[in-house]
Amino acid sequence: MVSQPKTPNSIRKLAIPQRVVELLVEEHAKHPHSPYLFVPPKTGTMFDPDSFRHTHEKILKAIGAEHIRFHDLRHTFATLSLKYGVDVKTLSGALGHYDAGFTLSTYTHATEGMKRDAADTIGSVISQTM
Repeated sequence: MVSQPKTPNSIRKLAIPQRVVELLVEEHAKHPHSPYLFVPPKTGTMFDPDSFRHTHEKILKAIGAEHIRFHDLRHTFATLSLKYGVDVKTLSGALGHYDAGFTLSTYTHATEGMKRDAADTIGSVISQTM
C-alpha cells in the first residue's frame, strides 16, 4: 500500500548525478509498463517492506558486509556528506529535515578521521596567528 509521507518536508526534489539518472533509466527500461522503478520479479508490482528488508540482508551477506539496518545507510550518507564538504543546510534539505540542527544532532556521527582533521585545522589556524 502506498501512503502519504510523514511530513510535508518529505516531499522534495533531489539533485542527483547524471550517471545515477542514466542507471535509473536503464533499470526502468527493464519493465517499462510498471509505474514502479524497482519491481520484484515474482509479482511485478511493488516491494513489500519485509521482502525489501530480506533482499537488503541477502546483499549484505553476499558481499561479506556486517549487518546494518537499511535505515543506517541514511546515517552513513549524512556523515559522509559532511565529511566530504556538503554544507549542513543542503544536507538537511536533502534528508527532508526542517531544521539543520536536527540533522546534526540525529543523523551525523564524527569519525576519528573527521576529529583529526578538525584538530589539524584548528592547529593550523593557531600556528598562523602566532
